[in-house]
Amino acid sequence: MESKLPISLDWSKEEVIAVIQFFEMVEKAYKNGVEREKLLANYRTFKNIVPSKSEEKQLFKQYDEELGISSYHVIKKAREGTEEVIKMKKK
Repeated sequence: MESKLPISLDWSKEEVIAVIQFFEMVEKAYKNGVEREKLLANYRTFKNIVPSKSEEKQLFKQYDEELGISSYHVIKKAREGTEEVIKMKKK
């Protein structure tokens, strides 16, 4: 899946890399699964960069619409579940 990643020109180089890594993990959850703890750690880093819930929703929407996935559901499953690997199925 090739996509345009939602990034802000206000972010530092390190922040852009961290956001890209987070979205790549979300994408991997749909491809072949991703370790729950790594995903949650990347999400915490993402939230330090994007603390606003509305901005998070906007970035998720941009990314999700292009790929036909749901970043929100990946995070929800990781937070509520106990499995070691988060694996999502496209609808």
